[in-house]
Amino acid sequence: MPRMKLIPVVAQDVKTNNVLMLAWANREALAKARRSGKMHYWSRRRNRLWRKGEQSGHEQDLVSLHYDCDRDTILARVEQTGPACHRGTYSCFSPRPFPAQDALARLEATIADRRRRPRRGSYTNRLLGDPTLLRDKLLEEASELAMAARGGRREAVVAEAADLLYHALVLLASRGVSLGDVRTELNRRQKT
Repeated sequence: MPRMKLIPVVAQDVKTNNVLMLAWANREALAKARRSGKMHYWSRRRNRLWRKGEQSGHEQDLVSLHYDCDRDTILARVEQTGPACHRGTYSCFSPRPFPAQDALARLEATIADRRRRPRRGSYTNRLLGDPTLLRDKLLEEASELAMAARGGRREAVVAEAADLLYHALVLLASRGVSLGDVRTELNRRQKT
């Protein structure tokens, strides 16, 4: 038996705000999640503590825990690695991220996946494997964006900005920096 009353935990993707799954936790699971930074739950079927991703590798990095207003449910804001559902889908509620998911977050996830599981012939992996090429491409794309802005065609500016953002995300991933890290810095700089 679990050592305390079980409480439902809703896991939410911190990047997209999509709900990933519902699981159960007890005091021990929550304490272990806080200590380790990895989500732990209580399995009612196996009657034991388990770490999300312990078999699949699809871990959840804990960002924050929040009780609801009645303190009988917890929202776990997490960074999910790979699919959240045991059936191999994005979440237990949808095979793919809901449309509200930000395109930059999806791109960041794809780049992170290429970094973890390189694919032969992948341009992203070529960039990740060659820091000089990546820096050169970043400079080239920044220059092309500046030139497109000078030309005034909106479509060209959009296309070049997309190229620049892609290469910037690859560079961030190569340095272990996430969009969340950049958002945090931008929020820190924002004056109210």
